[in-house]
Amino acid sequence: MGISLINHMAVLIVVAYVLTRTKLYSEVIIEKKITLKNGVILSLIFGLFSIYGTLSGIRIFDATANIRDLGPAIAGLIAGPLVGVGAGLIGAVHRFFLGGVTGVPCAVATLFAGLFGGIIFLVRKKKIITITGAIIFAVLLELFHMELAYFWSLHTGKISQTFGIIKKVIIPMIFANGVGIAIFIFIARNLVKERRIEAEKSKIEHELRIAHDIQMGIIPKIFPPFPDRSEFDLFAIIEPAKEVGGDLYDFFFLDDNHMCFYVGDVSGKGVPASLFMAVSKTLIKAHAQSGMSSADILHQVNNMLCEENESCMFVTVFLGILNIETGEINYSNAGHNIPYIIHNDGSITKIQNTKGIALGVLEDFQFETKSTFLKKDEQMFIFTDGVNEAINIKNEQFSLSRLEKIISECNKCTPKTTSMRIIDEVYSFQGDAVQFDDIAILVLHYRV
Repeated sequence: MGISLINHMAVLIVVAYVLTRTKLYSEVIIEKKITLKNGVILSLIFGLFSIYGTLSGIRIFDATANIRDLGPAIAGLIAGPLVGVGAGLIGAVHRFFLGGVTGVPCAVATLFAGLFGGIIFLVRKKKIITITGAIIFAVLLELFHMELAYFWSLHTGKISQTFGIIKKVIIPMIFANGVGIAIFIFIARNLVKERRIEAEKSKIEHELRIAHDIQMGIIPKIFPPFPDRSEFDLFAIIEPAKEVGGDLYDFFFLDDNHMCFYVGDVSGKGVPASLFMAVSKTLIKAHAQSGMSSADILHQVNNMLCEENESCMFVTVFLGILNIETGEINYSNAGHNIPYIIHNDGSITKIQNTKGIALGVLEDFQFETKSTFLKKDEQMFIFTDGVNEAINIKNEQFSLSRLEKIISECNKCTPKTTSMRIIDEVYSFQGDAVQFDDIAILVLHYRV
C-alpha cells in the first residue's frame, strides 16, 4: 500500500517539477507576485492535484489511503492561505461527495491542509519552509487528519470501523505525504537558489563589463599614439583572460626628447587586480613626470604600494625611458619578463636584466638602471607571461622558444602587425583551451 502511494505521489512530483519551470511559478515563488489570476490558476492546479490524490488512493474498507492533502498543503506553503484554501476547497468538495464514514472529516482535513500551509507561509513572511519543517508539517497534518476522523466517529458512533481504518492508513499516509511535501519543497528551494545564483551572476557580469570599460578607458588605445612624431612607432594591446584583467601598459612624453613606456602584470585577476592596476598606473605616471630615473620611479612606487597592502598583491613592471634623438633606453625591471630587441636581419636578443623584484613585495628595495640602444628600424618587444605561458588542450605551454621564432620573422613588420601576429598565434595554439592569464604586448619601433 505504501509503495502504491509513493508511486502516485511521484506522478504529482513530476508534474509539479514541470510547473516549477513555468513563468507562473517563477512569478509566485521568485517574484512573490500573487495576483488574483495567479492565485486562481494555482488553486485550480493544486486542487486537481488533490482530486488526483483521492482518485489514486488505495481503498481500505470504506475509506481511502491517499495523498489528497498534498496539493492544498503545498499550495498554502508556496502561495499563502487564500490559494491553499482554494485548492483545499476543490479537493474537499470532491472528497465530500464521495461519501463514506470518513467523508466529512477527510474533506475538512483537506481544507485545513491548505489553510495551515498558508498560515506557515505568512508566519515565515513568504519565505519557503525548510525541508525539515515541511516534513514535520506533513506529519502533524496527517495526525490532525486522523484526529478529525476519530472525533467524527464519536459523533457517528462508528468508532470501531474508523479506528480500524486509521490504524491501516496512518503510517502510509504520513510517509507518502511527508516524502511528497519534502521533495516538492526541495525542488522549490532549489529553484529559488538557482534563480538567486543566476541573478548574482548576472549582476557580477554587468559590474565586470562596466569595470572592463572603465579599465580600458584609462589605457591608451588610439594608435599611432603620436602621429606627428616620425622618429618612432608604437603599438600596445591587452587581451584580458576575464572581463577585467590585471595587465597594464602606458606611454607618455616626459619632455620633447624623452618618452616613458612600461608594461606590467598584476598578481591575480578580476576586479581586485584591475583596481591594483589602476593605482599602479597612476603612481608610475605621477613619479615619472617628476624627472626621476627609471630605478627611482620604481623605488618610490614600490614603497607606496607596500603601504597597507593587506591583500599582499603585487605587480611586475618593465619600465623604460627612450631618448628619441639617440635611441638610448634607460630601463629598470621589477620582476617582469625580459624584453627582446628585434634586429633588422631577423636576429633577436634579450636585453640585460636588472636587479629588481615585483612592486608591492618588499619596501625600500633599491632597483637598478641599465641602458641599451635601438638602432634604426630595430624594435623592442615587451610582453607579459600570458603569452609564453598560454596553455593548449594538451597542457603544453606556448613557450619562449615558440615566441622567439615568431618575432624573429617580424623584423620587417610594423609594431601593430607584430603584436597582432603574436595574439593570433597564441589563440591558434590554445585552440579550445581556456585562457587563464591576461596577455599584454607593447612593441616600440625606432625609425631614426
